[in-house]
Amino acid sequence: MPIWQAILLGAVEGVTEFLPISSTGHLTILEKMLGYGIDDPDVTAFTAIIQVGAVIATVVFLRKDIWRIGVAWLRGLFAGNHRADRDYKFGWAVVLGSIPIGIVGLVFKDQIETTLRSLWFVGSMLIAWSAVMWYADRHASLDRHEDDVTWKDTLIIGITQCLALIPGVSRSGATMSAGLLRGIDRVTVTRLSFFLSIPALGAAAVLQTITEFDNISNGVGWAPTITATVVSFIVAYGAVAWLLRFIARHDYSVFIIYRVILGTFVLLLVGTGVMSAT
Repeated sequence: MPIWQAILLGAVEGVTEFLPISSTGHLTILEKMLGYGIDDPDVTAFTAIIQVGAVIATVVFLRKDIWRIGVAWLRGLFAGNHRADRDYKFGWAVVLGSIPIGIVGLVFKDQIETTLRSLWFVGSMLIAWSAVMWYADRHASLDRHEDDVTWKDTLIIGITQCLALIPGVSRSGATMSAGLLRGIDRVTVTRLSFFLSIPALGAAAVLQTITEFDNISNGVGWAPTITATVVSFIVAYGAVAWLLRFIARHDYSVFIIYRVILGTFVLLLVGTGVMSAT
């Protein structure tokens, strides 16, 4: 992979990872346009690995919160008198919410990396999940805040996050929609989506690095993969800060409209034979 393409793909990953528009969907579309086999092992591994840049950006951005919650969680594990701490409970909520996607991702790994990479799926899910986002955005009560988040909330959100294994759904779009339907306000559910992204994306990147090391070496190449990861970190850091400010004042309408337009465009290209689905 030429370095300029790695920079482009890394920037797209950084911009789209935390927006509810599907980073994997965007990368899959762009990789196809650049002439790559979107279900090739090295390409699917590359797509997963460069997401770790966005994970690191999240950790840096939320470092104070992560430290506070992590310390409270560890303290509560060994001292019962600290288990009433809201940060201890929130820590457990994030742990429980991260388990479902790990199980589903491992069980359906082959299907996720092959069949579901089809642009028919990507375009269709960009449109279909937009309807879910619209419903959640319009019917959310928004009367619950960070102090009100429970393990039940994050478990439900975590189960919904599993749908994001289908390119086009969007991990953040799935978690945010589920959170809104639980009555949680937009800023809180966006922050929660950030927290849930760390174990989900981090574990996926580590797994792909270990299992597909040789395929990356002989295919896309490690220099472009590392370059794309660094670029995704830089761009994602700015995207995280921007999204929190944007969500504090706006709903998800602009993202929903964009998803429908992009999904329709992809389906038209595939349906007319301008671009193949795989």
